[in-house]
Parts: sequence; C-alpha cells; structure tokens
Amino acid sequence: MSLPTYDGYDSTGIEHYSIPSFKFASGDSLDIHVAYRSFNPSGVKTVIIPTCFGGRINDTLTFTGENGVFASYHVIVVAMLGNGESSSPSNESKFPESLDYQDCINAQYQLLTKHLGIKELEAVVGFSMAGQQAYYWACMYPNFVRYVVPTCGSAKTSVHNYAFVEGPKAALTNSIDYQDGAYRTKGIKPSRGLRAFGRTYCPWALSAAWFREGCYQDLGYKNVEGFIQTEWEEKFEKGWDAEDLLILARMWQAGDIGKTRTDSDYLRALKSIEAKVLVMPSRTDTYFPPEDSENEVSYLEHGELAVIETVWGHMAGGGANPKDTEWMNDRIARFMNLKHHD
Repeated sequence: MSLPTYDGYDSTGIEHYSIPSFKFASGDSLDIHVAYRSFNPSGVKTVIIPTCFGGRINDTLTFTGENGVFASYHVIVVAMLGNGESSSPSNESKFPESLDYQDCINAQYQLLTKHLGIKELEAVVGFSMAGQQAYYWACMYPNFVRYVVPTCGSAKTSVHNYAFVEGPKAALTNSIDYQDGAYRTKGIKPSRGLRAFGRTYCPWALSAAWFREGCYQDLGYKNVEGFIQTEWEEKFEKGWDAEDLLILARMWQAGDIGKTRTDSDYLRALKSIEAKVLVMPSRTDTYFPPEDSENEVSYLEHGELAVIETVWGHMAGGGANPKDTEWMNDRIARFMNLKHHD
C-alpha cells in the first residue's frame, strides 16, 4: 500500500485496513486496502464521512474538530476507492478498469464492521460524490444507518451533470502527453492534460455570481487567471494521477441508486429509503442544482430539503466558505436534534 507522495500531502492520522480477495461489481477480485482517519474513537455514536471527487482524507474535515457539529461523535473519514489513498489505479497495477459506488460502500462496510467493530451508524454525511455515496449507504444497508446527509450531491447523476464531466475528461484524454493512456509505460507525467482538466473544471465549481463579484480576490488573488492557475491547474497537476481522476469521473457519471435493486428502478430506490435524509444543495450549484434535489426529496419518505443560500456554487457544500459551513453545521444539528455551539 502507498499514499500520495507529492509535496504538501498531509498523511496525518491516516490508517489502512486490508481486505483480501475483495469482489468488485465488475466481477474482478483483488486484495485492496481502505485508507481512513478516526476522530474521537471514544465517542458513543459513529458518523462516517467519505471523500469527494478531488478530495483527500485531510481535506474532508468540515464537520470534525471542536467546533464541528459532530465534535462529541466518533467520526471516521474514509477515502473512497480510486482516490489515491485507498486502493486505486495509481497504487495498484491490477486495479479493475471500472469502479462502482457499490464497491466503495461494501469496502467501507467491511472496514466498519470487521475492523472497527461498529454495529450501526448514526449518520453518513457527504459532499458531492460523497453525497452520492451517502444515498448508496441508505439503500444498501438500510438497517445500519439512521441519518443521511448529502450536500451538493444526488441519488442519480443527471444527464446534464454527465455532460459536464465529459468536458474535463476530454481535456485530459486528448492532451498530447496523456499518450492515449500510455503515459506510464512511456515514463511521462501528463502535466498538460492534468492542467487542462483543472482549467476546464474550474468555472463549473463556482457560480457566475462568485466570479462576477470577484470573490477570488478575497482569497488573495489579484485576478482570475492567478486563481485558475494556482487553485485548479496546479492542484490537479501536482496532486493527482490521470487514471485515478478518470475512474472516479466514470463512477460519478454512472451514479444511480437504482443499481442497488434487482429492478434497477431509481424512484423505487428513493421511496424505499428508511433513514431520515437531509438534502442540502447549493442555490447556485451548476451541476447538482437545487431543482434536482427538490425532485428527489419529493420521493423520500423521511426527507427534508434545506438549500444553502450562497454564491459559492458547488463548493459551498465542501466547506469552502466559513459562513456556509456554519449554516450547514447548525442545520444538521437541528435535523438530528443535536446541540451545536460556536
């Protein structure tokens, strides 16, 4: 097993659990490892927070810490398969060509039950792709989870969302240094492709209003070009492997909780969810828009919709803006009848 090695990578507190002969939805079988970090293990109740697309374990601490809504809980932040910390194409030469959310949830379930001895989860909380994982948790292990909190995510990836993801994927795979996927065997780092991926992704992650109001200046950038280069191009070039990004992107595009059922019915899957669900989209999210969340909540037996009023677009759900994060902490506390203090 190996963790990312780029400068600035934070491996603080990360542990690994090995699962021999893990069976993937594709039919492949492989020895894998799951990376995770445990906070406050003496807490009586347990919450799991999976990573999102582009996220590492120590980037996923929005609701942890003494001021987080789950300060008194045992919180487990887990790296989804494919993210470069758990088993992924970048650290496992025989990794399958396809990955399904069900693989991630089954691996996480084994981590919790067989390794950590967890008998039930108070909540699954997740942003973006982790929000999709939260929905899968509710469908796959209905008697194991009490509350589900997807932020800026969905139970099924929309056609528009699918089309958005095609853009960054194409920017990467059509770059000259990607070499049609042969970059590793040729000893090449596809830097141009990775930078193009980040540049293409950037305008979708934040709203038009965010750019119009020059919010990048609040982050210390004099102009938008500096923001794009540092926060998006350099992030992906420095910290990510191309095949990890691509396998995660394909899993994201294929997200559909209907796959957890024999009849593949997405709406029946929503209606069957027994957990209480708090769905928190961002008002200005361009690819997980609140209208889609409102539609999904209408099919949930125990669902609530709480829209984050923000200009921070999709990134609001990931803790990018402290004001939005505080609002989410308070809203989760009300939903789960918790006390939350600043």
